[in-house]
Amino acid sequence: MGQKVQNKQMSIGDTLGLGFMTFAFFLGAGNLIFPPLAGFLAGENMTLAMIGFLITAVTLPLITLIAVAKANGKVMGLLPAFAATAFAVAIYIVIGPAFAAPRAGLVAYEMGFKPFLEDSSATFMVSGLALNVSQLIYSVIFFGGAMLLALYPGKLLDSVGKVLTPIMLILLVGLAASVFMLPGAEVGQAVGDYQSSPLTKGILEGYNTMDTLASLIFGMLIIDILRRKGINDSKQQTKYLIRAALIAAAGLAFVYISLFYLGATAGDIAVGADNGGVILTNYVNHEFGSLGQVLLAAVVTLACLTTVIGLVTACAEFFNELFTGISYRKFVIIISLICATVANVGLSQLISISVPVLYTIYPVAIALVAVTFLTEKFAMPEFSHRVVLSVALLFGAIDGLKAAGINVTLVDFMPLHNEGMAWLLPTALTILACLFVKKPKSEPLLN
Repeated sequence: MGQKVQNKQMSIGDTLGLGFMTFAFFLGAGNLIFPPLAGFLAGENMTLAMIGFLITAVTLPLITLIAVAKANGKVMGLLPAFAATAFAVAIYIVIGPAFAAPRAGLVAYEMGFKPFLEDSSATFMVSGLALNVSQLIYSVIFFGGAMLLALYPGKLLDSVGKVLTPIMLILLVGLAASVFMLPGAEVGQAVGDYQSSPLTKGILEGYNTMDTLASLIFGMLIIDILRRKGINDSKQQTKYLIRAALIAAAGLAFVYISLFYLGATAGDIAVGADNGGVILTNYVNHEFGSLGQVLLAAVVTLACLTTVIGLVTACAEFFNELFTGISYRKFVIIISLICATVANVGLSQLISISVPVLYTIYPVAIALVAVTFLTEKFAMPEFSHRVVLSVALLFGAIDGLKAAGINVTLVDFMPLHNEGMAWLLPTALTILACLFVKKPKSEPLLN
């Protein structure tokens, strides 16, 4: 029996479906709104900024998925139980109800619904907060739909991977072709940090997609799907997960490069835009009129909906395992309600709130991936994991405070502090030091 399970193979169709599903889960709000604005601001320095963005928004998620497969889904296994749980909870909250999922709903509203409204300015007051009427109604319907699909997943993954994503890809290929054949204007001048350090700025912008954090979760979700398909051998799981990750990474890179170029050549249609969603909407409207707007609305709504379904499902499963007294379905309802509430903050405000949190958590996620690959090289793997992640968290918190406008003057001298990457050198040096740490000599005497 064991031999039969080990030799279980997936068809090419299933492998492509898995890759498309992985791509669909990743392709959400941040993937569509950040590249156009980054491309517009980077201008003539677009290439360096794009390379930086691709490092954190494509390469890191790809490596993270492979790390999850390598650790057989247990990337936090060498951390103290409390620390591992706390970090996992933080990631699930950030990519779930606090930021990523509500942002997806907001982008679907801003790009998929708002352009069709004659007047979207009607508001009403609740506890001193001005809430937009159309935005509130849309978020209730959008997250209600996502909630229903997450409550009864059934064959959702097959439909996402084999039906919805190919449709979305065809529409995206059409958009990309038009971007390169019908550029809006000449590439403009670089602005702000993109003038002095476009590569670093691109790397930091890639944080905003939250895809490396999502990889830690989607990797475990994919392994679970593979087990359900009868792939129980860890080497086979790793093989198929890497194939799915490569398909997803290729798709994401294709989308990012075309959207970066769209932003860089946007010209006057991008003036005054506070997020990339506005630039993308203006471009499509300018080039294709109402038909283009309908197609873009379809792409964005599909992209955001599939991502939200994946996030709500993953979060509900995680919290259901953590708090067994509350059912999976109750968590789906609770998370969907929180998402619908948070989505009414407004896109620009939500992005500005999330940046300091991401600057704090991202270094820990990157360090976790690095030590996962080096586990076998450490003489004391448990000690090394804990020390490296502690250093990444400490300096990540300093970067997070700086992003929030609170400067810790004691570390002003550190390399890359001004760029928001003070964590990089201390974390790298700590990893290097841990590679040279030897086991205490007294240990063999215990045998």
